[in-house]
Formats: sequence, C-alpha cells, structure tokens
Amino acid sequence: MSENSPAQTPSTNETPSSQQTNRRRLLTLGAGASVAALGLGGASRAKAAPAQRDHAAKSGGPAMRSPHKPDRRPYEAGTPPSVATIALSRLAFGPRPGEIAAFEALGGDDTSRLTAYVDQQLNPAAIDDSDVDNRLATSGFTTLGKSLTQLWADHEVGDYEIRSRPLWETDRATFLRAIFSKRQLFEVLVDFWHNHFSVNGGQWELIPVMVHYDRDVIRGNALGNFRQMVEDVTRSTSMLFYLDNFLNSVDGPNENFARELLELHTLGADAYYGVIPQGSVPTDAQGNPLGFVDDDVFAATKCLTGWSVRHRWWDPDIGDTGEFIYIDEEHDHSAKTFLGVNFPASQAPMKDGLDLLDLIANHPATGRFIAAKLCRRLIGDGVPSSLINQVGAFFTSQAAAPDQIAQTVRMIVLSNEFRSTWGQKVKRPFEIITSTLRAMGTDFDVTFDSYYFDTFSWLFGQAGQYPFRWKPPNGYPDVSGAWLSASPRVQSWRVCNWFSDMDIDDQGTKLYDVMAQTPVGVRSASALADYWIDRILSRPMHEADRAEIVAFMAQGRNPNFDLPLDTDDDAQDRLRTMVGLLTLTPDFLSR
Repeated sequence: MSENSPAQTPSTNETPSSQQTNRRRLLTLGAGASVAALGLGGASRAKAAPAQRDHAAKSGGPAMRSPHKPDRRPYEAGTPPSVATIALSRLAFGPRPGEIAAFEALGGDDTSRLTAYVDQQLNPAAIDDSDVDNRLATSGFTTLGKSLTQLWADHEVGDYEIRSRPLWETDRATFLRAIFSKRQLFEVLVDFWHNHFSVNGGQWELIPVMVHYDRDVIRGNALGNFRQMVEDVTRSTSMLFYLDNFLNSVDGPNENFARELLELHTLGADAYYGVIPQGSVPTDAQGNPLGFVDDDVFAATKCLTGWSVRHRWWDPDIGDTGEFIYIDEEHDHSAKTFLGVNFPASQAPMKDGLDLLDLIANHPATGRFIAAKLCRRLIGDGVPSSLINQVGAFFTSQAAAPDQIAQTVRMIVLSNEFRSTWGQKVKRPFEIITSTLRAMGTDFDVTFDSYYFDTFSWLFGQAGQYPFRWKPPNGYPDVSGAWLSASPRVQSWRVCNWFSDMDIDDQGTKLYDVMAQTPVGVRSASALADYWIDRILSRPMHEADRAEIVAFMAQGRNPNFDLPLDTDDDAQDRLRTMVGLLTLTPDFLSR
C-alpha cells in the first residue's frame, strides 16, 4: 500500500502538464461531507459548512455555531482549564506524561510559568532534542540531509518510488517531530507556516524537492524575519512550480503567484479593493494606499517576471539543477506602479522584485493579516480586534528584526486573551492523532521497515488532513467550523481506536498497551474512567460526558464494583474502546 494512496489525498503520479495550477478552479473544490452527529449521547449535530478559504484577516472568523446538546456547550467559551493545559494544548501538540507537572514547576504563579515556558520554547536551539535526532538518524531516512541540488539530481526522475522518497520522508519526519520533539512550539509554528505558504507536496514537480521546502524555507524561517521568509518562499523551487511563476515572463505573464502573494501570503483579502483605479484606493494619514487592486496584481506580476527554475523544460541552456535563477531577458523592464510607488524602467537585475517584497512585508495590512492568523491559531477564532490591531502594529514595527516572528508570538502568548480563552478552537485531525499518541506516551515507529506505518498512512489520509496534500493555495482551514462535520471526526477516531487495538508486530504487541498502563488497583468502571480521563485530558471531564464514559465501561454493573479486568477479554476490549472514546469527546477535542 502506497503512503500516498489515502483517500482525500492527491496522487503523486500526475504528469507535469496536468499540474498547471488554476487557482480559480482549485478554490472551487469543496471539502467535508455533511453528516449527522457524533456526540457520546447521540446528540444530533448541525451540518458543518464546507472548508472555506481561510485567508481573510477578520478578527472573529465565521460565526461559531453550537452543534451539541444545549447542556454540553463544549465548544463555547467558558471557564478555561489551567494555564498549563492551555499552553500544552495550543503551543504544543498536547502534553506527554509528566509535562503538566514540569510546566507547573517552572515558577510560582501562572504568569511566571507561562513566561518561562514560552521563552524556553522560543529558543529551540537551546532545548536538548537528542531523542528526536536519534530517531531521525535510525529511521532509515536517506534524503533529509540532501541539498536542493542533490535532491534534484537524485530524485527528479521518472521512477515513482525514487522520486517520491523525499516527500514520504518529509511526511514521516513531520509526524515524528510532532509526537516526540521537545521543541513543540517550533513544530506548531512550522505547521502554521506550511499552511500559510501552502504548496501541494503531491504535485509532480514538487515531490522530489519537498525536503528542501520543509527544511530550508519553512523551518529555516519559522521564528525569524518575515521579509526574509517571503523572499525564500518566492525563490523556492516548490512555490515557483506550484503557482507557475517559473513560467512568468515578459512575453507570457502569469499572475497566479503574484495574486496569491498579495491575497494569501501578505496583505490579505481584506486589503483587496477590486478593479478600481490605483489612485482611488483609500489612503492612510501619510497618503499610502490601504490596500491593493487588480492593477497592483499586474504590476507585481511584472516585477517577478524572469524569476524561474533551472530546469530542462524551460531552457536546457540554463542548466538542470532545480535551483532558482533570474533570467534578465525574460523580465519586464518597463516602468511600474505598485501601492502608489513608482518603479523606474530598467532597474538593476531583480530589483523590481526585491522592492516589491520590501513594500508588502512592511505594509500595515500585512502586519494585521499575519497577526490575525497567528492569533487565530494560538488563541481562537474569536480574538478581539483590539488585540489583533495591537499585535499587527507590533509586527510591522519589528519588520527589520531578525526574530520578528518570535517576538510577535511571545506577545500573543503573554496576552490576557491567551490564558483566558478556551473552546474557540477544535483539534484538526493531525492534532487529534498527535495529541493522542503524546498522551499515551507511545513509541510510534516511522521507519521504512515499520510494520504498520503504511496502514496508518492510509487510515489517516481519510481524515482529510494528511500533511502537504491540500491542493488549493490557501492551506488547510484553520477555523473550527471547517472541521465539525462527522467525516474528519469519525475517521480520526477510527485511527485512534486502531491505535489502542493494533498489533504492531503480529506477535500480540500493542502500539500502546492500555492494560499494561492501567494501575493494578484501578478496576471499577468509575476508577478506570477517572484514571484515563486524567491521563488523556489532564483535567476533569464535563460531568455529563464522564457519566456516559462510566456507563459504557460498567455495562449495567455497579460502577463502583471491580470488573474482572485481568481475566475477562471482553472487559479488556471494552477498556481499550473506552480509551479510544475519550479521544472523541468534546473535552479532548477542545483547544
């Protein structure tokens, strides 16, 4: 079974000609199936809206709906759990055993603990991550250390297995780091930036260079300077192919990338004023346009003509290394006007493009757009505009700082809104799976000899969030309404339930042995539920849901009487299923 065979993930054996990106066609792709409900008590849930373009810099996102019984309210704002739980649920992919206690030991009060944690996490180089390093070194990976030119020389071939290995290894390494890395905030932000600067890793041209995009472009800039990150993305082989800028020339301008650069990557859709003349765009107190129009998109397209890839398809005379190349004779040297700034004709090589990137990276609309998306990811869907405006202004003021992104993240995390908000986000499938494995403290094998990873890959792909496989350029949605339908929930739960029952070596060894991890003295339905609720949630459960978990485990028996757990196979199976059920409860799915 191929790692790229899961349903809802694109095939990687498409021909180059079939992969010319048509953004308008891609953005019409729907997501999600409208289905009925999945509460523990069988409560009917409202149908969830299809996944939407998640690029508007609105403070609240779509209006939240309550798809549960009135007495549940699991996704509505309420009394937040401990700051430790909030931090490890939103700045990490969930706590591993012992991490709540480690967080609580960082200081004498919530403020000092949270400050110490975020400062520690924002300096990932100082965190000992040797466990992950050793896992990567012993997992049979052969491409993660290859340079871009090595990847191109070794894997830009027609053989499917050879070509796909860099993509597959990036997939596996992503899961491994999210589950085991101690640099959790860094991994959360890598995931964020992959969706912000989204490319379809399964596209034919991108498959052999996905290692480079992940390692050098996204990871290399995840806590750094946004202006530098935008340039690295713009020059990257993956983005040049994905949005067709490698074809963008004076004789054949292609606006695919330029439009997404402005609308999805920097200024945001809220700063788009349509087809009005450039001079009619409203301005700030200094006379600078507040946003962009179609003529600005066309000007940006011209600025980026000639930015291409050394590839034999384009011109055999420029080489075939997969590297970025600027081709001066393909550049439009005419005068241009962008955001009210006049670019003279015949500027120095690449200066049009570099000036363009300077303008958009420093524009206040970009600051607010990035602030809104970071706040939405790290806090919730309904962050007040006042905080977004404050964070956006700070982001813009630090435009020259080498750690601009890290400083901005710190400001968000130490805000009152971060610690006082709960339940405005739900876990997406990737977060459900990784937080489950982290809570169980499991040893998840991602090696190429893994007995079960191909099966896991296939099952998880059906949940709709396999890494690097979203086809449109807007990235996987980051609003809760896009993930509340039963389809991603059921498929994620199937994977979690499979974890608890899966024989990893055909010898009876479980991926995580629920029985072995249950203390000997814990045998009644009530005690079993409470032990595993604390283990999985790290906090008390909503009482109505706890009662249903206990009732499921008791099966009509007195919930305070011990069950024959050590001798009864049915009771053991029910315990494993109960643990799987906890990963589908609203309490577990809230962030």
